[in-house]
Amino acid sequence: MTNSRAAGKDKPNIVYILADDMGYGDVSCLNEHSKLHTAHLDGMAAAGMRFTDGHSSSAVCTPSRYSILTGRYNWRSSLKQGVMNGYSKPLIEEGRMTVASLLKEAGYRTACIGKWHLGLDWAPSGGQPSDVDYEQPVRNGPNAYGFDYYYGISASLDMPPYVYIENDRVTAAPDRITRAVDDTAWWREGPTGADFCHEEVLPRCTEKVLETIDRLRDEPFFIYYPLPAPHTPIMPTKEFLGKSGTNRYGDFVLMCDDVVGQILQKLEACGLTRNTIVLFTSDNGCSPKADYGALAEFGHNPSYIFRGQKADIYEGGHRVPLLVQWPERIAAGSVSQEPVCLTDLMATVAEIVGVRLPEDAAEDSVSNLPVWLGREGDGPLREAIVHHSINGSFSIRKGDWKLELCPGSGGWSDPRPGQEPEGSPAVQLYDLSRDIGERVNVQHEYPEIVEELTSLLRAYVQQGRSTPGPVQGNAGGAQWERTLEWM
Repeated sequence: MTNSRAAGKDKPNIVYILADDMGYGDVSCLNEHSKLHTAHLDGMAAAGMRFTDGHSSSAVCTPSRYSILTGRYNWRSSLKQGVMNGYSKPLIEEGRMTVASLLKEAGYRTACIGKWHLGLDWAPSGGQPSDVDYEQPVRNGPNAYGFDYYYGISASLDMPPYVYIENDRVTAAPDRITRAVDDTAWWREGPTGADFCHEEVLPRCTEKVLETIDRLRDEPFFIYYPLPAPHTPIMPTKEFLGKSGTNRYGDFVLMCDDVVGQILQKLEACGLTRNTIVLFTSDNGCSPKADYGALAEFGHNPSYIFRGQKADIYEGGHRVPLLVQWPERIAAGSVSQEPVCLTDLMATVAEIVGVRLPEDAAEDSVSNLPVWLGREGDGPLREAIVHHSINGSFSIRKGDWKLELCPGSGGWSDPRPGQEPEGSPAVQLYDLSRDIGERVNVQHEYPEIVEELTSLLRAYVQQGRSTPGPVQGNAGGAQWERTLEWM
C-alpha cells in the first residue's frame, strides 16, 4: 500500500488519548455530582459521543494496554495476573498485528508518545534485570510493533528506570538515584536520567504530541498517547495546584483535562478537527492513591455510583470514561449506552480504513463503528464482555447479567482476596439493571444464568477468541488452565 496523502486523503487521522488511573466519575459530563469540572472533556462529549457503558479489559494498566493495541483479551497473553515493571521483557508476541501495524500498512504515519508499560529489551550490563547499559539501543519497544516514532517512558512514572526513550535510544543516561516518599507524589528508588524530572514528564510528552501533529499534518496519522497521569506520582504543576477545590488528585485530573484541550486546540489550528477521530478513555478505574476518603469530604467519588476501584472485578475497576469525537461522521452530543470494550479499537479502525483482519488477529475485537454512526441494529454489538482483576479473577457480562468468578473484589477493595467472610459463595451474580452497585448476590436464585455464563466464558477461553473464526491459542498452556477452577 502507498503511504501518500493523495491515496489516503479521506482517511481520518486518529488520536487515542489514554489516561492512567482516571475514574469514570472524574469526568464531569459523566457524573452529575462531580466536584471536578473537566471543561475540555465535556467539550469532546458535546462535539461527539460519550459512552456510559465502556470497559477496559482489565482493572490494571499493563493488561489493558495489551488489549487496546492487539484487540485481544489480556489474559490470552503470558501475563495472567498483576502488571509489569520498567525492566520487564516485551509482552506483545512477536509478529502479532497491532492497531499501529494495521494502520501503518494502510498508509498511516504512526507515533506512540508517553507511557509504554508493555515491556522492552534493555541491553544488559550484568546479571539482574536492572543492570542496564544505557548507551546501547533499546530493542523490541514500540517501534517493533508498528510505531514509526516513539518518545516516552518504559512503564509507570513511579517505576524505574526514570529515563526518556526516543525510538530505540535513551535520551540521557542516568546520572543519579532518586526516590520520593510522599504519600501521593511518590516513586520507587531508581536510576534517573540527566534530563529527567518527574514533574516535567506530562508537559514534555504533551509537547511532543503537539509537535508530532504539526509534523504529520499533511498525511494520515495515528497518535497513541498513553498519559503518565493521573497515576502516581500525583504531581500537578503550580498552575493547577488548588484549581479543583478538592485535593491534589483532583488538581491532577484537571491538568490531564488541559492536556486534552491543548491537543484539540492544535488540531483546530492545523485545520484537522473535522476529519480527525479523537478518543479519550482510561486504562482502568481510579486508584485508591487518589484518597477516596478525602475526596468524599468534598462530595466527589471517582468511581461515581459503581462499586470498587482500580484492580477490582467490580464495575469501579473497569468501567471507564470513553469519549469519541469525529465531527465529520459522529453526531454532536450523542450518548451511547451500548456495552463496549477497549479491545474494540482494532476492529473499529479496520472497518474505517477498509482492512480485512486476518484470522489470527484481534480475536476479541468488535467494530464500534455502527454505534459511532448511529446505525445500531436490533441486538447488541457484543455477545458478552469479559473482565479481569489484578489477581487474575474473571468476570463475564452478558446483557444485564454479570457473573464474577471469585468470592470478593479480586483486587484492592473489601473483601480482598483471602479476606472474604467465612462461607462466602465462590461466585457472584448481579443484575446490573436493578443492582448497579453490585450488592445483592443472586447466584443461588439463578443457577441457570450462572451455568450459561460460565459455559460461555469457558468457550471463549478454549476457542482462543470471542468473535467468529477458527480456534486460536492462548499463551500459558495447560499450566495456566489448571489455575482456572471453574474450567
